[in-house]
Amino acid sequence: MSVNHLRRALIGLIATTPVSGLIACGYRLRGMVDLPFKGIAITGNPSPPMRADLQTAILTGTDVKIAINPKDADLILEITNDISGREILAYNSNGQISAYRLNIRVGFRAFDTSGAEIIPDSEIYMTRDMDFSNSTVLATDVQQQQFLTLMRKDLAIQILRRVAAAAKTPQTKAF
Repeated sequence: MSVNHLRRALIGLIATTPVSGLIACGYRLRGMVDLPFKGIAITGNPSPPMRADLQTAILTGTDVKIAINPKDADLILEITNDISGREILAYNSNGQISAYRLNIRVGFRAFDTSGAEIIPDSEIYMTRDMDFSNSTVLATDVQQQQFLTLMRKDLAIQILRRVAAAAKTPQTKAF
């Protein structure tokens, strides 16, 4: 065996050891969301970016189709509110803003076509802290929009995961 061949084999072994350790412990990436429905209708009043992120998450992360008409859907996902904003988190020594906290809060509920609630009125929210500088205002605005876009995408996936979990659990009635 040549030294070069032996070196390649050793580098390959070192590179694959962490991956094989993750596989052995049962780690796997999150796959598609398993929803037991054929069609979902999104109703209520989500913001256009939130509606687009929900539709993208449904079409790319599930086998479910989006129904335009709620009568054609197995599940109706109603977005009751969709609020995004920011609050001042910190000031610098000159009294200027140095950090913001970005917030997105989405209220939703899910029910089937017969009106049976799968998820009662619920709310999900996400926050993200962001530094701010007066010298880079345009870059900070772009960064803020990127943060809000990523937060909305994550919220859309979390909503679908909640729907999937609620659909799998048997519904019990309290007396």
